Amino acid sequence: MNTIKLERGTDKLAAVATLTFNRPDKLNALNDELLGETEAALRDLYNDHSLKVLVLTGAGDKAFVAGADILTMSKLSSGEAHTFGARGHRVGRMLEEAPFAVIGAINGFALGGGLEIAMCSDFLYASDKAKFGQPEINLGVIPGMGGTQRLTRRVGIGMARELCLTGKMIDAQEALRITLVNAVFPHAELLPKVYETAATIASKSQLPIRAVRRTITFGADVPLATANELELQAFSALFGSDDQREGMGAFLEKRAATFTGK
Repeated sequence: MNTIKLERGTDKLAAVATLTFNRPDKLNALNDELLGETEAALRDLYNDHSLKVLVLTGAGDKAFVAGADILTMSKLSSGEAHTFGARGHRVGRMLEEAPFAVIGAINGFALGGGLEIAMCSDFLYASDKAKFGQPEINLGVIPGMGGTQRLTRRVGIGMARELCLTGKMIDAQEALRITLVNAVFPHAELLPKVYETAATIASKSQLPIRAVRRTITFGADVPLATANELELQAFSALFGSDDQREGMGAFLEKRAATFTGK
């Protein structure tokens, strides 16, 4: 892999993997190779049934992903732009529909396509040095990998319109205020805090992790009654599993549960 790194944790983080966008000389800008390698890596991770959490971050201290590679994009035809954007959408769907949790560790610039990829995470933790924005309008285009839609769902229609229409960049504290990120930490503390949360999630059963992600993802855009039915079906399906019996038994016996994912 030339443009990403994929690493697995140990001990309490044994069920946690980290995918690092790795083009630090280009501020980890998205190009077709990076998106292709990410898509292939996610396809492999889908088959890793021991994985519970994936952390996304960027190489270096300056950027998560500072957008798409403008030199590459400037040469695209309309058809080629469609193909490029469609690959970004596929990566986004794979992250959102993954059988494991996804945490975005935003260590610097998350602009354009970088913010679009970040928003496919379950939630985002940010360094106090992080910057966010959808600056595509400054280039004569609009977000093309889900930015207008995911940003609206995260921060509301008014704020999404403001960010996409002005192209302005906001800092981590403003991102926290508008609920784009869940928490902001001093730069050096970002990854330790991310892995602390990842370890907490990794200590849970894989079955409800998957169920929570599925019901929230697919329930968000349907009527409430339909969404509640999705939840009810997912809730009841967990009963009779080994992990349900273990979890409830451990609670009653006042001991720590040992989950097996069955």
